[in-house]
Amino acid sequence: MKAITVQSEPLDIAAEQNAVRGSDAGIGALVSFVGLMRDINDGAKVYRMTLEHYAGMTEKALAVIVDEACERWPLAAVRIVHRVGEMQPTDPIVLVIVASAHRSAAFAACEFIMDYLKNRAPFWKKEYTAEGERWVEQRASDRDAEGRWINR
Repeated sequence: MKAITVQSEPLDIAAEQNAVRGSDAGIGALVSFVGLMRDINDGAKVYRMTLEHYAGMTEKALAVIVDEACERWPLAAVRIVHRVGEMQPTDPIVLVIVASAHRSAAFAACEFIMDYLKNRAPFWKKEYTAEGERWVEQRASDRDAEGRWINR
């Protein structure tokens, strides 16, 4: 199972995990990552955020990331749900679920997907702070994290 959804609705984490797990008795590990909106970024208080994307292009980019993870590790299932639109601090933004027979593959693939997603998925974040609106730039730490996977 490979499933990718980009949506404006809130995430139902438990329902998504149950759907990935299903009744597959061969799954021995289910690893999930939930990314949350923080209320501070680069030293400024953030009151809300708008996340934008290009429909169709974003899903294709996420599919390439999932396919690469499936080539690297023996995975039973991968599920990505990413929100777009307006969000408030503490709102879940992204959910990545990876299922495998063994935990090492599930953990590694989940981390790989998030590292690649942060750099390669076409999303744009606008933060609203007391100083005004600002677009969020890519972090050097995200580029460095993705670099760990090159030639591995």
